[in-house]
Amino acid sequence: MSGSQKTIVPKKDIPQDILSDSVLAHVAAAYFSVGKRLERKTRCSATRGFILSTLRGGAALNQNQIATLLGIDRTVVHRAIKSMVQEGLVSEKKAESGRAIHVTLTPKGQQYRKRLINARIAADDKLRKELTPEERPTLLRLLKLIAELEF
Repeated sequence: MSGSQKTIVPKKDIPQDILSDSVLAHVAAAYFSVGKRLERKTRCSATRGFILSTLRGGAALNQNQIATLLGIDRTVVHRAIKSMVQEGLVSEKKAESGRAIHVTLTPKGQQYRKRLINARIAADDKLRKELTPEERPTLLRLLKLIAELEF
């Protein structure tokens, strides 16, 4: 990395020798950096954002279903949902059959989710402006290659 390039994450987070030798470390650093900046901008954790996303379109899911869909620990999902209930972003309702409690977005939660989407769209637009028309498809192709790589 040349001296004029901006470091993706602080050196203390990923040792420089790992960054200099690893493409995957750079991909991970970029992902986490973007996530941290979006969290700061929206004041919404990635976990909460992912939960809101699973509840889009009027979906009613129980906490176990949400945790399974997201691949996130059930306890983490439970804690996030409890705080989101207290904030009025989601509501819980006992399912008609069984013990499950379904979680759904409230109108306030739908508005909150729209605000998060708008922040992500604004970040996407800013990135699109930084990349040339030739760079965009190349970046997407390379990211797809990385995501599908078996190792």
